[in-house]
Formats: sequence, structure tokens, C-alpha cells
Amino acid sequence: MELSTWLSLATICILGAMSPGPSLAVVMRHSLHNSALHGIVASVSHGMGVGLYAVLSLLGLAGLITHYPLLFQTLVIGGAIYLAYMGIKILTSTSSGINVQQSVSQDNLRQAAQDGFAIAFLNPKLAIFFLALFSQFIDPEKLTFYSAVIMCATVLVIDTIWYFFVSVAMAKAKQRFDLVSKQRFIDKALGIVFLLLALRVVVTQFS
Repeated sequence: MELSTWLSLATICILGAMSPGPSLAVVMRHSLHNSALHGIVASVSHGMGVGLYAVLSLLGLAGLITHYPLLFQTLVIGGAIYLAYMGIKILTSTSSGINVQQSVSQDNLRQAAQDGFAIAFLNPKLAIFFLALFSQFIDPEKLTFYSAVIMCATVLVIDTIWYFFVSVAMAKAKQRFDLVSKQRFIDKALGIVFLLLALRVVVTQFS
């Protein structure tokens, strides 16, 4: 793959990763409620989920989803349900400004990894996005294993790095602006955001 082609691909991936949505809310939640490490774990698992969709898109999953709308709708609704579940879980939590050491036992790294991966895996639109994106940069008859690895690795690394910075920034903001004392309000606000995101997914799907 030529450098100019890769730079074009990387630029689009950066813009896509930076666009606000459920993924940003998930990483922010774990970074603010727990620590930068939790956000980073969520970021890495999210990047793996996005990278998985990139691989599957090259293998033809996006075409499968396109030809079987019920499969697509099932995954979309599953994502909306998961977002709603997270929103309800946050709203019913009893957080009141706990410190990082206490929060680890309540929302551990495994949960952060699960949320990060799930929010990516339950978004089948990624497969469609990568199919459209990759089609602009590859010739199916000339696609090599080396090029495929570079493309998928680019997607995974850029997504992970972006949310890594988000995690660190949110954790530092929590310390600098004493957000721990405002944890209850932040949690409730994030819970409402998750419910609104779930509603948006459903409305968009059936509108």
C-alpha cells in the first residue's frame, strides 16, 4: 500500500474515531467513574471490536448483513438494549463520590473490557462503514494479505489511541476539577445520555 493511500485511509479513520457517540460515552464513563486505567482497558477492547469488524468486512460480513436485513436489525436492537441496560445500571447505582481504590471492586477492569468490546460488536453499522471505506482503497483482485493486515491494523490502532487519550484526559479532568465530589451528578447525567443514545438507535432504525 502506497503511503499517500495509507494517509488517506488513516485520516478517515481518525475522523471516524473522533465522532461522538456511544463509544465515547462508554470510555468517558469508565474513566470518570473509576480511573484512567479502566478507560484504557475499555479503549483497547473497543479497538479490538472495531478491528474485528474491519477484518470481517474484508471477509464479506458486510455483504451478508446487507443481504439479510433481519441479522442487521437484530444486532442494532441488541446494541440499543445494551445501551439502555448500561443507562439503567448507572441511574440505579449508589455512587456518591467514591475513590479509585473503592471503585475497582465495584466496576472492575473486566467490566470495562466487556463494555468497550460490546459497544463496538453490537454496532453492525461498522461493517457497512468499513466495506464502503475499504472499497475506495482496494482492488479486490489485487488485495494482498499484507495490505489487508495494514488496513485492519490501522483501524484498530487509531481507534485505540484516540480513546486512550480520551481516557487520560477525562481522568486528569476528574482530578483537576474535583469531579469525584460531583460523581453522583455525573453518573446520573451519563445514565440519561445512554438512555437517549439507545432511543436514538431505535428511532433511527425504524424511522
